[in-house]
Amino acid sequence: MSTTTEPAPPADPPSAPSVTVPWWTRGDTNAFFGLGFNILVNVLTLTGLMIGVVKLSPGDVLGTVLPALGVALILGNVYYTFLARRLARREGRDDVTALPYGPSVPHMFIVVFVVMLPVYLATDDAMQAWEAGLAWAFMIGVIVMIGAFVGPYVRKITPRAAMLGTLAGISITFIAMRPAAQMWEAAWIGLPVLAIILIGFFTDVRLPGNIPVGLAALLVGTAIGWIGGFMSVPDLTQAVSDIAVGIPDQRFDMLFSGLSDLAPLLGTAIPLGVYNFTEAMSNVESAAAAGDNYNLRSVLLADGAGACIGAAFGSPFPPAVYIGHPGWKDAGGRSSYSLASGVAIGVLCFVGLFGVLEALLPVPAIVPILLYIGLLIGAQAFQAVPRIHAVAVVAAILPNLAQWGSGMIDNALSAAGTTASQVGDDALNNAGVVYEGLRTLGEGAVLVGLVLGAIVTFIVDKKFHIAAIACGVGAVLSFIGLIHAPEVSWAANPEVALGYLLFGIVCIAYWFLPGARTPVTVDEADVVAGH
Repeated sequence: MSTTTEPAPPADPPSAPSVTVPWWTRGDTNAFFGLGFNILVNVLTLTGLMIGVVKLSPGDVLGTVLPALGVALILGNVYYTFLARRLARREGRDDVTALPYGPSVPHMFIVVFVVMLPVYLATDDAMQAWEAGLAWAFMIGVIVMIGAFVGPYVRKITPRAAMLGTLAGISITFIAMRPAAQMWEAAWIGLPVLAIILIGFFTDVRLPGNIPVGLAALLVGTAIGWIGGFMSVPDLTQAVSDIAVGIPDQRFDMLFSGLSDLAPLLGTAIPLGVYNFTEAMSNVESAAAAGDNYNLRSVLLADGAGACIGAAFGSPFPPAVYIGHPGWKDAGGRSSYSLASGVAIGVLCFVGLFGVLEALLPVPAIVPILLYIGLLIGAQAFQAVPRIHAVAVVAAILPNLAQWGSGMIDNALSAAGTTASQVGDDALNNAGVVYEGLRTLGEGAVLVGLVLGAIVTFIVDKKFHIAAIACGVGAVLSFIGLIHAPEVSWAANPEVALGYLLFGIVCIAYWFLPGARTPVTVDEADVVAGH
């Protein structure tokens, strides 16, 4: 009698080892103070912009705008803490770091100076300007949520060097340069604080009693500022007398009023919405390079919802996932540091203490933490890609440098009571200022960085046919005005579009030359981050 041996059933896939994810660690304390002061600086800045530029009353800013922002910050950080803990349980790790979340820095200035200020100057009505800002922020949220369904596919086909290089460009220019300048305005305060942060976060030397680095830095800087006469007691007294508790309340009437005149806002809402989801894509890639691989669609849906919820309560400042996840991971942050930061700042928004904090804490004592983030993200862009792709990182950085430079020129000319068009290209060129080229390169800088970084990556990998496709994408985006143009329109910049097409033709021509299809060996041993 013969017997048949049944094949063994397939083994179950190995499951992640069970791990207990702590709610709080010593590293969370360290990262909490760092991120908390980061968000604090940004909220203080937007408070000053609303009162000083848009001329909205302090009562409306402290009583409505900040509480609305507080709602979005708390809800968003609760969600990102949930994502971190879910990822930690799924992968059986206790070192997962939550994504940092707060008001978007570039958008703070764009919504004030590009959206609300023109409305205020045209109408002399701060409330109407506020309504326009709410409508704009709401549309940003909608566009980001739409982007959630295409962003994952864009991430798959975009080289890491392009995404991290673009992020480094944002970080070096818009995150690090302003804090560096503010520090050197009062270097005797800022430099000792920077020393504490650099030694505390980049070395293994610990303070006595494991005092959190961020807290120690703030206390030292604040003490130096007050002892040296940098701060004012009368200003602090006045701020204490102006404390006003704000209860979050829906502002649908203002939002709908702003949405009724939406057309003029779409010119900036569409490209900035695209900017939001591409920056979030780069931030998620940065977190993946540091070891925490989050689902991009979940992140984008949360970012978009946060902007819409904040606008419905009265905040024109869209929150977003921050640059800096690797920095807080290196500082020891895990699943709850971001939640604690969001809740703490949210409570401060509700109780109206930002005027007091502005009068109590010297700016040069707070901003070095932003410079630390700029240094770390800039370094990661080169460390998390093969050495051969470093040139693509630099290419992706350039558009943000151009946007920052042209913005500084515009601000300086505005302070002098003139504009670049009034001065004229010839006069600027004769002074060594290539303004028109900087402005063109910097328009839509995030998307431009992705396109240029991708093209250069494919070229050094000798994937000339794919580089040509990327050139075609650049041509289309230029033609419709999402990049290299001040507004979205048909034939927005046909000359640049033609340049990309010719670039692509050159790439295709090289593809047919001898040796062009010999594979390039990428040495993954060169990659030092994320392993």
